[in-house]
Amino acid sequence: MAIGEAGPGSVRDGSQPRKRLEGTMRDRLGRECVYVPSCRFGLYAALRHWCPPGGRVLMSPVNDDVIFFVVLAAGLRPVQAPLNPSDASIDIDAVPEDVWGSLSAVLTTNLYGNPDPAPGLRARCDALGIPLFEDAAHAIGSEVGGRPVGSWGDASVFSLSKHVGAKAGGILAFADPGMREALEKACDDLLLPRRATAELAYAVRPYAEAAVRGLRLRRAAWATMRMLGLTEREEIRMPLRPQELARAVASAPDLDAHDPWVRVDMHDYRLRAGRFRLGRIGRGLDRLEEVLAECRSGTELLLATRWGQPADGRARAPVQPLFRVPLLVADRDAAVRALARRGIVVGYLYDPPLDDYAGAAFTDPSPSPEGARWFARHALPVDPLRARSVVAALEESGVRPAEAPEGLVPSGG
Repeated sequence: MAIGEAGPGSVRDGSQPRKRLEGTMRDRLGRECVYVPSCRFGLYAALRHWCPPGGRVLMSPVNDDVIFFVVLAAGLRPVQAPLNPSDASIDIDAVPEDVWGSLSAVLTTNLYGNPDPAPGLRARCDALGIPLFEDAAHAIGSEVGGRPVGSWGDASVFSLSKHVGAKAGGILAFADPGMREALEKACDDLLLPRRATAELAYAVRPYAEAAVRGLRLRRAAWATMRMLGLTEREEIRMPLRPQELARAVASAPDLDAHDPWVRVDMHDYRLRAGRFRLGRIGRGLDRLEEVLAECRSGTELLLATRWGQPADGRARAPVQPLFRVPLLVADRDAAVRALARRGIVVGYLYDPPLDDYAGAAFTDPSPSPEGARWFARHALPVDPLRARSVVAALEESGVRPAEAPEGLVPSGG
C-alpha cells in the first residue's frame, strides 16, 4: 500500500476503537480531535498545515530535543523564549517586541504539566494574527484560565503515552471543526504502513518490562529498551550531528530527512495503528480520571516539601495533576543517585537548554537565557505516583533545595 492510501488502520477508516478515542478527547476538550500515532507526529502535521516554510516559531528551550527537530523538519526556525525559573513556563513580558513582530507562530510546552500562560499567549497571537500551538503531551489533565490545557490554541497535541500509560498514540485537537477533513488527509498522507513486528513489540513490551523489573535486571532492562528502539540516548540530549542536521535542514520541510532525530526513543511514531494497540490505549484512557486524581494527590505532597517551593518566592497556582513534579535541588546528580538506590529512575530531563545545545546555526537563542539554564540545571522531575518514596529518599540523603540567585525572577514579577 502506498503512503497516503486509506486502508485498514488508516486515520480515515472509521474504525470504532479510533472513533472512541477521538470522542473521549472531544468530550474533554470541547473541540474536534483526530487520533495520531504520536504527539510528535501530530505536531508536525499541525505545523505543516498552519505555517509556511521559513516561518519563525517561539518555543521553550527547556523541552525535549525531539520537538526541536520536529520544528526544523517542518521547515521552520525555532526561536527560544525566556522562561520563568520556577516552572519553565514562557515569560511573556521578557520577549522583546521585535521578536514578537518577527514570529509566525507560538508553541507552548506545558512542561511536566505546569501550564504555560495560554490566555496571555492567545491574546498576543490574536493581536499578531499568528497561530498558537499547544504541546500538551505532559498536560492532559491540567487547566489554565478556567479551561483545559489544549483548548486555547489553534491546534494542540496530546500524548497518550504519558498519563494514559499506553506507551503509544496521540491526539491532534483543533478549534475549527471545518478543518477535520483536511487534517485527516494531511495525517494520512504522512503515515507509514503498519508493521507486524512493531505491533508485536508493542504487545510484549509491558510483560518484558515487568519481568526485568521483577528480577531487578536493570542492565537487561536498559539493553532490551535499546534493542526495541525505545531509548537511544547515552546522555540527556541526543547527539546533534550538526553536519548531517544542516543537510537535513536544507531540504526542509522534509520529515524523512529528519527521521534519524525525530524517531529517537519511538521508532513507530508515524506507523498506522493496529486494533490491539488502539484497544490498549482505550483501556488506559478509561482509567484516566483515576490516574489524574492520584497524580494530583502526589503532586500536592511533593510541592509541600522544601524542594517543591517556588524559586521566585511567589505563591503557587492551584495544584495540577502533573506528569512529573519538578523539584528544585542544589545537586541534581546526588539526588538522582539517592533515588536510584531505591529503584526510582529519573527521566524527562532537558538539560542543557536547546539554544545552548543546538547553537545559533539552528535556532535563535533566548534573549534572557538565565532562567532556563537555572531551571534545567536544578529541576528533578519525579513521578507523583511515587511521591512518598521520593520524599523518603531525599530526606534520608540530605539533598538540599536549590536557592535561586538574587534577581532571577520573571520580568512580570
